Amino acid sequence: MLHKSVRVLHNIEDALLVIILLSMVSLAFSQIVMRNFLGTGSIWLDPLLRVLVLWVGLLGALVATRQNKQISVDVLTRFLPPRLKTISDIITRTFAAIVSAIIAWHSFLFLIDEWNSGVMAFASVPAWLPESIIPFGFSIIALRYTIQVIALVGKSLSGENKQ
Repeated sequence: MLHKSVRVLHNIEDALLVIILLSMVSLAFSQIVMRNFLGTGSIWLDPLLRVLVLWVGLLGALVATRQNKQISVDVLTRFLPPRLKTISDIITRTFAAIVSAIIAWHSFLFLIDEWNSGVMAFASVPAWLPESIIPFGFSIIALRYTIQVIALVGKSLSGENKQ
């Protein structure tokens, strides 16, 4: 049941990423057409596209973290024995979880300030609403790294990495 629920959430993430990316391309194309051929354009479309870039970036980071395809520098880890590689993975993922949690917390505090200030992002949309992806995204990233660390520690303790 849990595995099925997680798979549904992953599909929702993937679908959101595709929908937002296709929307960005379509909206940017329509803005170019309106400006170049019709001599007009929408004043709220450019800020919306900037927000969508933020959403695509964080949703992409969620997918990359989920698939363990995040950017990493693994020059040294290629030459480490399996046990030391696991320890290195545990340390780097723990660090990434902590940093992501700190970013999530401070972006949540920022979101509260935006809520209280009443700032508008575009077209009467409050700024806190499109910015809500920041604490949400980094919270999920921190959670995923934490789960990965727990899994790595479990494998290490059970001796699965010995060769």
